[in-house]
Amino acid sequence: MASVEKLPMLAEGYAKLTAELKALREERPLIIDAIEEARAHGDLSENAEYHAAKERQGQVEAAIGDLEDKISRAQIIDPTTLSGDRIVFGATVTLLDDADKPVRYQIVGQAEADAKVGRISYNSPLGRALIGRRVEDEIEVTVPSGDRFYVVEKIEFI
Repeated sequence: MASVEKLPMLAEGYAKLTAELKALREERPLIIDAIEEARAHGDLSENAEYHAAKERQGQVEAAIGDLEDKISRAQIIDPTTLSGDRIVFGATVTLLDDADKPVRYQIVGQAEADAKVGRISYNSPLGRALIGRRVEDEIEVTVPSGDRFYVVEKIEFI
């Protein structure tokens, strides 16, 4: 029997997924109405409205299935309940780059990752390189822009 892999995420990531699922479920009846209206126009073989509505229906159903899967496998983690001297999911990490300039990241799930606001996925190259490291560990990571070097300055669980 296959085991189901849990998807770690923060509570706000879970809330974002459930809100997205709710919006897609609310769109379902609108798509059905659009299909019925397009069907009423007659010949379906040359009916662009009908084909567009059917395509959108397929996209929405696929997205709903994907979101339901992610939500069913969600493992909600509250970083404030964590502690320790190693970097784990949910930790907020301050790193020093090559120029001793501090950069700060929180290790989060894929659904909530946004590097612009300092949230990186645990599956990203940097995220994978950070997991399990301690303060003063040196990290070398290859990212699309090239090789980067960091030193772990601080680990927080906030």
